[in-house]
Amino acid sequence: MAEDVAVPASGAPGPTSRAGRNLPLAIGVGLAMGAVILLSLLTVRQTWIAIVAVCAAIGIWEVFGALNRAAGIRFSRVPVLIGGQAMIWLSWPFGTEGILGALVVTVLGCFVWRMRLGAGGFVRDVGASMLVLVWIPMCMAFGAMLVVPEDGTARVLTFLIIVICSDTGGYAAGVLFGKHPMAPKVSPKKSWEGLAGSMVAGAAGASLCVAFLLDSTWWYGLVLGPLLVCTAVIGDLVESLVKRDLGIKDMGQTIPGHGGLMERLDSLVTSAPVAWLLLFVFLPYPT
Repeated sequence: MAEDVAVPASGAPGPTSRAGRNLPLAIGVGLAMGAVILLSLLTVRQTWIAIVAVCAAIGIWEVFGALNRAAGIRFSRVPVLIGGQAMIWLSWPFGTEGILGALVVTVLGCFVWRMRLGAGGFVRDVGASMLVLVWIPMCMAFGAMLVVPEDGTARVLTFLIIVICSDTGGYAAGVLFGKHPMAPKVSPKKSWEGLAGSMVAGAAGASLCVAFLLDSTWWYGLVLGPLLVCTAVIGDLVESLVKRDLGIKDMGQTIPGHGGLMERLDSLVTSAPVAWLLLFVFLPYPT
């Protein structure tokens, strides 16, 4: 999720954004990624699950590398990678039961995997593995489940569009009007004005998606949009806190112009479970 700007910076280099990115490159890469996702959803919508699975694996690998390099944490990489894939793929035929079952088995696997290294740092290492396991693959498994029903393409697009609207609206409002930092100890460039822009854009995008993509009552978007904006902002702040705690700028360098893939996933990951739940409440699967 792109960062808002509390106070406009002067003398910034032309092609570089205020978040320190090569803005044209970042936009180009983002559009290319969006085109791949849109093509998959409009052809064979279940390929969305494969996209989620690949992104989860890359995100886990990036966070593992960051934790190990910056803090020496011995992450249970193999159990989390395998268990994360199990949660995502089992969410398709078995729903929440599949996610929960894979989560429990993976937790036990992390305990056993870490035992071989002895007691030193056991709580720290296992705790980090649990954090990543719940933060990335478990949350993303709910995003995978969005595509399961017949209107799954519309549900996924609604989810993505709301988060993109939140991101874009927050960035624009932050650049133009941002003066009051929202969380200076976490992300100094985020402003309350940016949050307001995210709320307006997210609610508008959600209302349009619910009305035209999901063919349902438009005002559902006035609930769905703001709640997903909140979860998107929380996801962005959580990743910022992790990076600040580790003393790093990016989780990785996977995507040109963006840094690590987690820079793009942060707001989506935390929004996926809420999007699945709210859309299920508003638009239950046909029985």
